[in-house]
Amino acid sequence: MNGMAAEQPWLWAGLAAYLLATLVAMWGVSPRSVNSPLVTSRGHEKLVLGFILLGVVLLTVAIIARWDRIGHGPWISLFELLMSQMWSLGLIFAFLYWRLPGLRPSAVIVLPVMWILGSWVLTLEPDVSHFPATYYNVWKWAHVGVGKVFLALLLAGVGLGGVMILRTTERGRIWFRAMPVDAIIDKLAWRLMMLALVFDSLMLIAGAVWAQDAWGRYWAWDSLETSAFLTWIFLAIGLHVRLSYRIKPWVSGAIIIGVFIMAFSTYFGTPYLSPSAHKGVV
Repeated sequence: MNGMAAEQPWLWAGLAAYLLATLVAMWGVSPRSVNSPLVTSRGHEKLVLGFILLGVVLLTVAIIARWDRIGHGPWISLFELLMSQMWSLGLIFAFLYWRLPGLRPSAVIVLPVMWILGSWVLTLEPDVSHFPATYYNVWKWAHVGVGKVFLALLLAGVGLGGVMILRTTERGRIWFRAMPVDAIIDKLAWRLMMLALVFDSLMLIAGAVWAQDAWGRYWAWDSLETSAFLTWIFLAIGLHVRLSYRIKPWVSGAIIIGVFIMAFSTYFGTPYLSPSAHKGVV
């Protein structure tokens, strides 16, 4: 590829804003900053939220620039999928950060995960992708939309689950001293998981209707559909275990992170390891 793609400067600027949000969040949980007026008054949380929203705005411009350059939305290549997921994860986490003060310190876990996606996208070429005819389908919007909410809820749960695991150490108890007790965090985390199951179910239903319209079948057990179904099963089993048994908070956190790893593989691994309808092959 010659020259710089139009979306790249905006993409880098968005990643820079997420980096600033990460650094301020880490500064906010540092024991050295406990007496800082900005931390005492929770003013640093406004900075974290502001930088996340700035990143979302910059990524919005990046997506619009790419859309205008190649003629379709960020749905096909891994570069496009990572960029659009960073946008949606940032937007939904910003909303949760604003509405749920109890989870705010968990940003030091959530934002680095987003940075893994950001570092990954920087290694990829922003080549023009082929837009298959089967993607001209209104159900695609429902399928993609609820899928983004599902992954964002899982990511917020990962932040809370990570807090419960890290709190088994002395350093973790210091970092997350401002958060509620584990029982409250655990309850909030699994409420997010229940919402995630709802949106995961809607994603599968919308995807099946799309498949019927696009390819003449609701379900074909291709690699991505199988992986998506297994993710749904793992999440449902996790909820069953949490509701049926008394488990320790760190175990609860480990289950949530395990479900997220499965979902992460489904989103960013399976579609690019084998040909399937989701790559427009059919």
